Amino acid sequence: MNHAWVEPVIATLGLTLVTVLARSFFMLSERELPLPGWLRRGFKYAPLAALTAVIAPEILMTQGAPITTLLDARLPAVLCASAYYFWRRGILGTIVAGMSVYLPLHMVWGW
Repeated sequence: MNHAWVEPVIATLGLTLVTVLARSFFMLSERELPLPGWLRRGFKYAPLAALTAVIAPEILMTQGAPITTLLDARLPAVLCASAYYFWRRGILGTIVAGMSVYLPLHMVWGW
């Protein structure tokens, strides 16, 4: 009998347990945990830092190496999306503006 499925199941259950414990750690206590002011201020920037850590490599790198050409559809798309965001401050419009530049450049002209 093939038991190749055992290790992935154990890994998945272990990762699930660690994730649940880590995310519910602050809710387990009956009283509020005191946080230092510097940590409380730092938590305000955590979502922005996480988003930057995910998006920046996708924009600036291709297959693990920095982009070496300006003929990459992501660069004009990011510029247009950023310009739209600073003009209108809308997330949906920013996505539409960026993708309306990216898709033709990437799919039609092969950038």
